[in-house]
Amino acid sequence: MTVRETLDFSGRCLGVGTRYELLAELSRREKQAGIKPDPEIDAFMKATAMAGQNTSLVTDYVLKILGLDICSDIMVGDDMRRGISGGQKKRVTTGEMLVGPAKALFMDEISTGLDSSTTFQIVRFMKQMVHIMDVTMVISLLQPAPETYDLFDDIILLSEGKIVYQGPREHVLEFFESLGFKCPERKGIADFLQEVTSKKDQQQYWCRENEPYHYVSVSKFVEHFNYFHVGQKLDDELRIPYDKSRIHPAALVKEKYGISNWELFKACFAREWLLMKRNSFVYIFKTTQITIMSVIAFTVFFRTKMKAGHISNGTKFYGALFFSLINVMFNGMAELALTIFRLPVFFKQRDFLFYPAWAFALPIWVLRIPLSLLESGIWILLTYYTIGFAPSASRFFRQFLAFFGIHQMALSLFRFIAAVGRTQVVANTLGTFTLLVVFVLGGFVVAKDDIKSWMIWGYYISPMSYGQNAIVITEFLDKRWSTPFNSTTVGKVLLKSRGMYTEEFWYWICVAALLGFSLLFNLCFIAALTYLNPLGDSKAVILEEDDESKKQSFSNGQPNLKSIEMSSPSADMAMKNNLDNSVPSGANQGPSNRGMVLPFQPLSLAFDHVNYFVDMPAEMKSQGIEETRLQLLRDVSGAFRPGVLTALVGVSGAGKTTLMDVLAGRKTGGYIAGSISISGYPKNQQTFARVTGYCEQNDIHSPHVTVYESLVYSAWLRLAKDVDAETRKMFVEEVMELVELNPLKNSLVGLPGVNGLSTEQRKRLTIAVELVANPSIIFMDEPTSGLDARAAAIVMRTVRNTVDTGRTVVCTIHQPSIDIFEAFDELFLMKRGGQVIYAGPLGRQSHKLVEYFEAIPGVPKIKEGYNPATWMLEISSTAVEAQLDVDFSEIYAKSELYRKNEELIKDLSTPVPGIKDLHFPTTYSQGFFTQCKACFWKQHNSYWRNPQYNAIRFFMTFFVGIIFGMIFWGKGDKIHKQQDLMNLLGAMYSAVLFLGATNTSAVQSVVAIERTVFYRERAAGMYSPLPYAFAQVAIEAIYVSIQTLVYSILLYSMIGFHMDVGKFFLFYYFILMCFMYFTLYGMMLVALTPNHQFAAIVMSFFLSFWNLFSGFLIPRTEIPIWWRWYYWASPVAWTINGLVTSQVGDKDDPVVIPGELPMTVKAYLETHLGFRYDFLPVVVAAHIGWVLLFLFVFAYGIKFLNFQRR
Repeated sequence: MTVRETLDFSGRCLGVGTRYELLAELSRREKQAGIKPDPEIDAFMKATAMAGQNTSLVTDYVLKILGLDICSDIMVGDDMRRGISGGQKKRVTTGEMLVGPAKALFMDEISTGLDSSTTFQIVRFMKQMVHIMDVTMVISLLQPAPETYDLFDDIILLSEGKIVYQGPREHVLEFFESLGFKCPERKGIADFLQEVTSKKDQQQYWCRENEPYHYVSVSKFVEHFNYFHVGQKLDDELRIPYDKSRIHPAALVKEKYGISNWELFKACFAREWLLMKRNSFVYIFKTTQITIMSVIAFTVFFRTKMKAGHISNGTKFYGALFFSLINVMFNGMAELALTIFRLPVFFKQRDFLFYPAWAFALPIWVLRIPLSLLESGIWILLTYYTIGFAPSASRFFRQFLAFFGIHQMALSLFRFIAAVGRTQVVANTLGTFTLLVVFVLGGFVVAKDDIKSWMIWGYYISPMSYGQNAIVITEFLDKRWSTPFNSTTVGKVLLKSRGMYTEEFWYWICVAALLGFSLLFNLCFIAALTYLNPLGDSKAVILEEDDESKKQSFSNGQPNLKSIEMSSPSADMAMKNNLDNSVPSGANQGPSNRGMVLPFQPLSLAFDHVNYFVDMPAEMKSQGIEETRLQLLRDVSGAFRPGVLTALVGVSGAGKTTLMDVLAGRKTGGYIAGSISISGYPKNQQTFARVTGYCEQNDIHSPHVTVYESLVYSAWLRLAKDVDAETRKMFVEEVMELVELNPLKNSLVGLPGVNGLSTEQRKRLTIAVELVANPSIIFMDEPTSGLDARAAAIVMRTVRNTVDTGRTVVCTIHQPSIDIFEAFDELFLMKRGGQVIYAGPLGRQSHKLVEYFEAIPGVPKIKEGYNPATWMLEISSTAVEAQLDVDFSEIYAKSELYRKNEELIKDLSTPVPGIKDLHFPTTYSQGFFTQCKACFWKQHNSYWRNPQYNAIRFFMTFFVGIIFGMIFWGKGDKIHKQQDLMNLLGAMYSAVLFLGATNTSAVQSVVAIERTVFYRERAAGMYSPLPYAFAQVAIEAIYVSIQTLVYSILLYSMIGFHMDVGKFFLFYYFILMCFMYFTLYGMMLVALTPNHQFAAIVMSFFLSFWNLFSGFLIPRTEIPIWWRWYYWASPVAWTINGLVTSQVGDKDDPVVIPGELPMTVKAYLETHLGFRYDFLPVVVAAHIGWVLLFLFVFAYGIKFLNFQRR
């Protein structure tokens, strides 16, 4: 959805609260007093009080306040889809709450990813809201700028889970001064408050020179606060009970939701309809898919080959009906992935009381009814008469009704499974297991009479058995099948042979049962959405300071200077700020500069007149914009040098990340113009990737490895070949110390927001992963966003240490505090529209920057102690430009500074004599074999620690093995009649198809998560795509072979095949190769499709093919000649052929066949199924062919296709 649609929907669901009643009361009082209201105010109040509007004035107002009006018609987007920027997404989240009538707002880290001036404007608006509209607001902020901090009335300071101070902002410094701690000048109070309670940072703020410093613990602070006048006043207030008589009864909200049930349904219905239109490709694809499958079905079961009225022809009609049933049913499987994709947003909105679960579920149910009518209608129209089913119109419509019931039941079943599973892996496993029971006990794979008495309950609770009965009764009770046969009719004999019902009234019972199942599953879906919560809570790794570090820091009661020097970010910053920032500082002495022991070549980066365009978004074209391209960067020129730390700053949407992506060569689309040179030579992306590090804004890492393993892996693949293992290990350890990751060494990385590392810890890991590559140039996209002041200072110290080794470092930065901002040497400032307005040195206490802007007529002077970063963003905003009637980019282009920069760019664009162009003898740091080894090592660790995938896989294998073993108990050796052979064929067919399909769907989410990591690692030049692909296949092969062993032993012994080592080995081999090609097929689909939902749809399409031509629904000998070639192109057909032939293909026992003479098992297999025992060696070889084919398509798909849009 677009930004405006997202906020409109929130506003519509949350309603207007008491605004309507207030307006009515106000109008009444105005009439009494004879007051005529101001027409504009009157219009505004009426607009904000109208419930259920599609787009309201409130939405427009909130869009403007949050600065989202410029992107209001752009899609929000996600990890793989281009959308609005990270900072804008954060504001959309805030906006979702502000459009409602809430009177108490709790806001967590709303400024992450925003520049300080935008944060200031938003918080100022919040303050006005609080004071004018009597709203209660609690906001937690990371690194708030001093002017934003000054907007707050009260401060709550939390440390170690205890409240250290709660009260007016004015008294907080007084409280700490009473304990001997003073905030220095040019230090943000918020930053001071965060550090003064921290053991590592407290000492530098001690101000009582005549007394020795002693650490004041959090408990001491809390104790002292209770005696402080603010604490005592708070205590007194809390002792007085609340007087209920002071409040109006209407102030208590009695309704759970903001609007009526009908309005909630209408809002959710409108959104669902919009999402279906936006996602129309999926539905068109599904409809096309069922159309193609129906064309294939009627060409396979063509009416000229389908002779009604004879016993021998019944099998083909059964096959055609069963294939129709499973196709219509499995067409609903895509609903699983589509529902899972929507659950995170649903859970968020449900918990904020936007709407109840039924309001979300009912529109989905209602809007899928036309879809069911369309898809089952297409199937019936295309296949019914072309296959040659019962010709009367009433039978046609009865068949249509049955298929509609089946499709509705399937959709609601898959939705229910998705709501119970809640994650892709769990839902896929649950879905496959449910299908297994529904499918195998549906009355076709095993005839009802052959199901053991202890399993027969499964037949009666399987919706498929009712679907199967409804469609076969419609066909076989038609007069075409009424030829007398053994005192009954041919139709009834065929129905009885499979244990189906033989009375007409059962049709209506079955259809009613299907619609009943549909209703039941939808009610269960609503119940699951109402009562279940998302799986996995946010769990960050919390560090206890270990005893060792405590002992070291205070050995013999004396502070250990080394440990303080290492761990006081602000002291580091203060040291740095005493130097003149315009001169690159030399490497600091002391422990902070360790870890950079490997040599590297310092490189400079110069770029001249860089422009970047993308194709005009469709949303903007629809508003009448005629240009075909949208320009995001305009004539951007600059240079980054070794040993100089450059800050890339600008408001949200100025193009900072875009410029960084262009310079680093990370853009996958768009059009780039201009020149980029590295130490005087034109940039070559392949060699450039080897000497650069890029720390992305969203920290993408493999979730199931530890911090240490992530770093070892990066160093292993990115450091030069001549670095031995010992040096590499030392280097990794030193980088960990530099980035302060030692305490987290063995922590699992985890998924962002779900488990594992916190945001700040992930940021440091991202930096460390790039640092261990020993790069010459490092790009960092917002290394401090999402961090508090202390964490940001730790990260910035890491960055500073990195620069001091002589590397070239560029950081985009959003909300720098004075400390952080003045740790930079140079500034590259951009304004909205991708234009440069300042590029040059900061100077001591930013004096050079301040002098430049203050020299421009009309620009307000900076206040004493004000943050230069915030001042600079405020005075260069578009509003100020319009007010002063100037264009800062034009002023910069005519300045002396610009002329100097052009000279510098010219100097750096010509090679220095004696320096050669970058050249590496090989494309990658390590050879092919080492890459394979490293990738396999990481995959091994990842898989071992992923129980959600592997434990479930083994549990499923064991469970399915037991279930199948029980259903097909002892059917391997007792072959006396034709149905026994069909049951055996059904056993082999379902045994491989089910677990195979589970492997296909389960592996997709694992490969999809790793694929985003792969895109980052490939862009960093870590490895060729082939070793990555081979490693993923190799680790899967190990797990699949163990899975197959468990499954083969269970099935082989329970089905009761002949105990023979050779036969068991062949059985194991065929199942192993089958599971292997199914798994590779799932991996291949992820490599070939842009996202998970698309892969799920393509998967079901081809599985339908494999299913139809597997040789079970229609034997090879019966397939029309024009389709027989596809039998050989269905891998499942080869597997079933191999399994059945290897076990019973050499038997000479007689088999009884209805309406024919008895023949041997071997002869029956050859004549009726086309399975020959002497053909087994070819079948064995074909399996290797399938595995290799899918392996290479996966490997080359990963190599040549990139679906990431940047």
